[in-house]
Formats: sequence, C-alpha cells, structure tokens
Amino acid sequence: MNTPRIGLVGVGLMGHGIALNIARKGHALTVLEHPGNQPLDELRALGVASAATVQDLARQVQVLILCVTGSPQVEAVLLGEQGALAALQPGTVVIDCSTAIPASTESVARAVAAAGGRFLDAPMTRTPREAAEGRLNLLVGGDAQLLQECLPLLQCFAENVTHTGAVGSGHRMKLLHNYVSLGSVALIAEAAACALAAEVSPQVFVDVLAKGGGGGVALERLRPYLLQQDPSGLRFFMSNALKDMGYYTTMAQDGAAAHGIAQAVHDTFASAVAEGGPQRLVPELVAILGKNTA
Repeated sequence: MNTPRIGLVGVGLMGHGIALNIARKGHALTVLEHPGNQPLDELRALGVASAATVQDLARQVQVLILCVTGSPQVEAVLLGEQGALAALQPGTVVIDCSTAIPASTESVARAVAAAGGRFLDAPMTRTPREAAEGRLNLLVGGDAQLLQECLPLLQCFAENVTHTGAVGSGHRMKLLHNYVSLGSVALIAEAAACALAAEVSPQVFVDVLAKGGGGGVALERLRPYLLQQDPSGLRFFMSNALKDMGYYTTMAQDGAAAHGIAQAVHDTFASAVAEGGPQRLVPELVAILGKNTA
C-alpha cells in the first residue's frame, strides 16, 4: 500500500505492541483516545497522533485496525450510533485483529462493504511480548488480493501471516487455536493441582512432563508459575480465556460439532473467574484448582 494513514482502536496489551511497530516502521498512525489504552507516552514520542472519537479517527485514515476485546466491542466501534462506518472514507480497509464470533464477523464485513469499505479478519496468536517484538502470528480471512495489498503493513508487526480463506475463516481458526491452547493449559493446571495435593515435587512434575508427552508450549508458559509462582509466562486474563471458550463453544454448537471437552474447559474457567476474579492471569488457575482440591 502507498503509505496510507493508519488508525488503531485498542491500544491494550496487544495493541500497544502493534502500534509501536507500525510507528517504528515510519507509518503515519493515529490511535483512538480510550480509558483502556496502555500509556501513550512512548507512542507520542514516535509521532503517533490521537483522535477523540471513533468517527474522528475514521475520517482521517485509509486503514482502520481494531484490536478490541471481542464481537460486542467490534460491533460497537463499527456499527454503533457513533460508530466508524458512518464516517468511513470510500475504499478504507478495516482489519479486525480482535478475537470474535465468526458469524458476527461475516455480518460486520457485509456492513463494511455496504459502506464502501473493504474488510479482513486478522486475529493474532502469541503474547504481548511478541507483539512488542513485532513477531505476532496473523490468521487472515478475506480476499487474497486485498491481503497482498496489506501485507507490507501487516509484516510491520507480524512474523507469520497465514491466509486462512474467506472472511470469517481467520476468526474460526483463532478460536480453534485458542481452544487447543487454553485446553492444554487447563489440563496441565488441573494435573499440577493434583500433583501438589499428592505432594509430588513441582520440579519433578515439570521435568517429567517436559521429557515426555506433556512437553510443549503450554507447559513452558506454565513453568514459571509452577516453579516460582510467577504468572507472567502467560499474560492472559482469566476473563479473556472464558470469553474465548464461550466463543468456541458457540461456534461448535452452530456447526453441530462435538464440544463436550470444550464445555468442560469453559466451565473450568467460568468457575475460576467466579472464585478468583476476572483479572487473574491464566497460570493462576493452578492455585485456584489446588484450593478446590485441598
């Protein structure tokens, strides 16, 4: 794309890293002023501007990136009474990096097209650390030619960009990915709680799993918590895990797919949020489950 002005809604844990890398690569960037934003000082030092409202932002940009919590927020930003679509410039590309319900994504994409815009769903995997390093994975649904047009921008903050198919397929693949990831973490957390109750050494537990069938990314993200009670290996809020599992079970039900295990994982996170609160980090599930075991 020929140096378009970029707009970003959602400068949170992931969006802040995205914004940093877009700005560092020399793109003109404007972000929405919002109470949930991470501190903007570093971005402002790089020349990043801000807009007071979504419509102010939409009037200024040729590409609008969303990095918000989920489908209700995406719909509010784009379709709400003061939403972006009413101010969208013809040909503007909307790139939704949020985690969302695919049926909602398809409906939003149709609304963007009716308003004269173009749409890609581009949810991400990996963590805030990789976001800051510009090493996210993007799962992109939408027109292949539009993806190629946007690829130089996406590669500012992504290490791997996978075209998953038509609009909505990116969000479908993200939910599949998060189910497998969160399900693996929940399984290990429950096993770790059982190990603690049985007085198995955490070091022995980790070492044995790592050398066998329990090794992998999920264990490595839990390792700091299992050994040092440090939850920073997976900076993902319990409330977001519950939201993603809710989206997954909805998708599975809509497709008449088996989801018994997914429902159990969902219910595990629902209990953890009820007991420990929504802002606990996912590795702390070990302690919550351990308390229930005691």
